[in-house]
Amino acid sequence: MTSTAAKRTPTQHIISVWRQRDFLLLWGSQTVNETGARISGVAVPLLAASQLGASTFEVSAITALTWLPFLLFSLPAGVVVDRLPRRRLMVFCDLARMVLMLSLPAGALFGAATLTQVYVVVTACGILTVFFNVAFRTQLPGIVADTQLVEGNGHLAMGQSVAKLVGPAAGGVLVGVVGALRTILADALSFLVSAVLLGSIRTPEQHPAATGQAPRPTFAAAVREGLGFVLRHPVLRPLLACSSATNFFFMGMTGLQIVYLVDELRASPSMVGAVFSAGMAGGALAGMFAGRISRRIGTARITWVSLLAAGPLCLPIPFAQPGWGISLFAFGLTAISVSQVLYNTADTSYRQQVCPPELLARTNASVLWVAFGVIPFGALFGGSLASAFGIRTALLVCVLGMWGSPLFLLFSPLRRIRNIPIEPHGK
Repeated sequence: MTSTAAKRTPTQHIISVWRQRDFLLLWGSQTVNETGARISGVAVPLLAASQLGASTFEVSAITALTWLPFLLFSLPAGVVVDRLPRRRLMVFCDLARMVLMLSLPAGALFGAATLTQVYVVVTACGILTVFFNVAFRTQLPGIVADTQLVEGNGHLAMGQSVAKLVGPAAGGVLVGVVGALRTILADALSFLVSAVLLGSIRTPEQHPAATGQAPRPTFAAAVREGLGFVLRHPVLRPLLACSSATNFFFMGMTGLQIVYLVDELRASPSMVGAVFSAGMAGGALAGMFAGRISRRIGTARITWVSLLAAGPLCLPIPFAQPGWGISLFAFGLTAISVSQVLYNTADTSYRQQVCPPELLARTNASVLWVAFGVIPFGALFGGSLASAFGIRTALLVCVLGMWGSPLFLLFSPLRRIRNIPIEPHGK
């Protein structure tokens, strides 16, 4: 990093990202992609359970196979994305996932669908999703100005929250109306729409590998270079630690939420849906105004401020009671959603700005590998803690863990930085 005096801080831009055609195409691609993924997250397990006779464990294995590729393929994906035209790779991933999802209704049509096929399709789609996500996180800096990164990432986070809000509900309705197989067809079409939107982006892609200024490192050396950049960077390293801790404890809490609402708070199914909808709606609003909020508080400072401020608002969650107490859970969940959107927006924007373009994909892949790799372990931690000490104790530990995660940032140089620095190599 350069000295503080040599850095420029972002100033308020004039043109909104909503008025930029290529950003709208990128945003549309991600939103359609995420919505389709949420729909298939409902339709595929229902297909396995209702038509293929899958047991509870076999259905849960589908979720495990969805996340496993992030742990196994994120680091290699960073190297591959750095060596190939990224937008073309994303279009290929979309079209390949479309074909894979279409194979499920095609197999059922001929009476050949099996649980093994479902596992293969889910795993292959998960691998392609890893490559797509790594490439996607490199696109925004080439499409919008440096000063628009926070706003752009905020709106992308808003699209993600909208997908989380709409996708599962749409999946459930579609499965009930047209059946799981036809719903999977709709998900396959979402990948086609995403590919068309990405292919319509006109901004030329400045691919770092095309410069040819330095010899290409070996695959293993390239992986180490990306991971090493993150671990040696005085700000990216604590940000990664904070993200990983937050994900770990949040997933520990997520695995207990339904049981807590139904068994402890005696919430009806419609009330459960309303609670989670409120959380996602809060995240969507936070993404919409992330640019304004971050500029007022500080585009870098918002990382730890958002997480610290959410802590006291989440503390009532483990102490909620049936009846009106459900609102305490809903309020706390909304606070978590808002804080995570604001934090992730600033975290991604900081990484996109300070990372050299030739390392951005590998840096993103390294972050995904660590921060997403802890997710399964967090879920196991929450379940084990609840089994040993009770669900309220487990929720309290998880809430306190999330509240303590910004300590990694308070004891780092980020505490003294108000705005994300604009580095000379940022574009």
